[in-house]
Amino acid sequence: MGFLDRIAECNAHDLSGFLPFCVGDARPGWVKPRFARRLEAFPEAFAVDQASVRTAPALDSFEARTGAVEAALRALSEEGTIGRWRDEAYPVGGALAGPHLMLMDRSAIPFFGVRALGVHVNGFVRDGGRILMWVARRARDKATYPGMLDNFVAGGQPAGIGLMDNVIKEAGEEAGVPAHLAATARPVGAVSYCQETAEGLKPDVMYCYDLELPAAFEPEPLDGEIEEFHLWPVERVMETVADTAAFKFNCNLVCIDFFVRHGLIDPESTDYMEILRGLRQ
Repeated sequence: MGFLDRIAECNAHDLSGFLPFCVGDARPGWVKPRFARRLEAFPEAFAVDQASVRTAPALDSFEARTGAVEAALRALSEEGTIGRWRDEAYPVGGALAGPHLMLMDRSAIPFFGVRALGVHVNGFVRDGGRILMWVARRARDKATYPGMLDNFVAGGQPAGIGLMDNVIKEAGEEAGVPAHLAATARPVGAVSYCQETAEGLKPDVMYCYDLELPAAFEPEPLDGEIEEFHLWPVERVMETVADTAAFKFNCNLVCIDFFVRHGLIDPESTDYMEILRGLRQ
């Protein structure tokens, strides 16, 4: 087991088992054929054939697509096909700042193989020449990946909020970090991956931030998403990532990126170039 194994797990997928999801001339996602057949019941929102799933041709604007698709997805949520409605609108297609093709509720994003964005914060403390990292444990009653280890703070990136504003919001809600302290988080890049899941495809991007915290700061789980926090020597975090499946799968990438940037995985390390390439796919 090792860092490349964690990267490979995040990028296991086979596009031959998917149909392209298209909006006009754009292809923002991928759909499993079984889910595509369920979408045939909503011709006002989707046009489905053997080769693709498309938004209905009459939906020729951002507003029209968003409204028609939302109505269909709410029905699918109510019947349990896509799970609980999250009431978080995610952008579909386009660059981070837009323009976007439409909005789609977070609950449906993996079913359509649409790229989701998120912010992940590495909280760490310096103790002389040592680095210690704050590690979160997800609540054991959480619907997804219960009880697994997580980055210090993390959250999806919905439409209508900037990345740093989202970092500040999530840090306050999940860990009780005061806004003035959370605002010192530094943007340090992004990692990306593409993983096939039972629902569909996750070709996602995580914007990474480093937040150096005072030694006296103690995070406090406030919103029920996190059960507890641990302050570990970075070497223990490295061993846990490399040798176990204790972390939520994509959080491993954020940790590995931190190890690289802080010289803990250096250019003379085994598989260094493969690790660098693997963090951005």
